[in-house]
Amino acid sequence: MARIPPLRREDLPELEPLFGIVESVMGFLPNSILTMGRRPELAKAFLGLAGQVQAPGKVDPETKHLVAFVSSRAAGCRYCQAHTAHSADRAGAPPEKIDAAFEFETSDLFDEAERAALRLARDASLASGAVTDAHFEALRRHHDEDAILEIVAVIALFGWLNRWNDTLGTTLEASPLGFASSQLVGRGWEAGPHAGEPSAPAGKDGQRS
Repeated sequence: MARIPPLRREDLPELEPLFGIVESVMGFLPNSILTMGRRPELAKAFLGLAGQVQAPGKVDPETKHLVAFVSSRAAGCRYCQAHTAHSADRAGAPPEKIDAAFEFETSDLFDEAERAALRLARDASLASGAVTDAHFEALRRHHDEDAILEIVAVIALFGWLNRWNDTLGTTLEASPLGFASSQLVGRGWEAGPHAGEPSAPAGKDGQRS
């Protein structure tokens, strides 16, 4: 169960235009954003940053989502693992590639450009001091500096989300929970505290509907 419950969507009319954009991209509205809505300016600032990080650029969407997935798995956030695997699927990543994402070093499903990006995602998310010049030498063989910055931005964004959702025990939404429960459990994934309880979000006064 979430340690601080999300607000109801209807309690945040000032954020509705942003909610619509998020929903169109992800297919649902995350509870993490509804919890941020307790501080609307925080939610607006975060969604502005996330929109820039995830906007079309030099790195294809599938790779960005797999970078986010490997980063979240290395950090141990099961909420974000479910979200990022689900997003990778929506972006067109084959199920077997998502399943093998943490075996990118040896799996023939990944090319060297992807391996360099996922290696950085894994090691930066385990410990920032684990990143060396060798990581960037490998990246520069396949990506220019603008693309590398896109990859680093995804890792940094999910570093924030990993801490936010693991600390708060954010409850998973039905769509990513269903995807992770069917696709990730074979790799040791479980919802844990993110499974939540079948109760409604709280209003601004703390009362549940």
